[in-house]
Amino acid sequence: MLHLIRNSFRNASRKYWEQMARDLRPVYTAPTEQAAAARFEEFADTWGGQYPAIIGMWRSAWSEFVPFLDHDVEIRRVICSTNVIESINARHRRAVNARGHFPTEQAALKCLYLVTRALDPTGKGRARWAVRWKPALNIFAITFAGRIIPTNGS
Repeated sequence: MLHLIRNSFRNASRKYWEQMARDLRPVYTAPTEQAAAARFEEFADTWGGQYPAIIGMWRSAWSEFVPFLDHDVEIRRVICSTNVIESINARHRRAVNARGHFPTEQAALKCLYLVTRALDPTGKGRARWAVRWKPALNIFAITFAGRIIPTNGS
């Protein structure tokens, strides 16, 4: 989803980015597919003459974009970008490759745990994490009832 938005701006002149972002926001924040389609038509009417490639790109990606709208707003915030997940995975890979071999599975898990804890060595980021992720975790728990196992303090 995020890549679709970014690619839209790559095809437009920088001087129009702010206005285009303002016009595009109602499309990807729409509560339903019908609302998004209506907002997209408004966007297409405004920008289609000047940037037909952007309109074509959105139309060709519409079937991949629509499932995103099925999720609650809190879940959309989490899944719109995979940067956080990719960053953690990269750090885990780096730690595992640096060590090469682990005597037991428990040793490997401890290494990954320590790497994850080291992402915020001051410990002050935990409050930010809780504020950012708790609403999404609550929606995940409702949406995927029985599939999410609570941990200490959750």
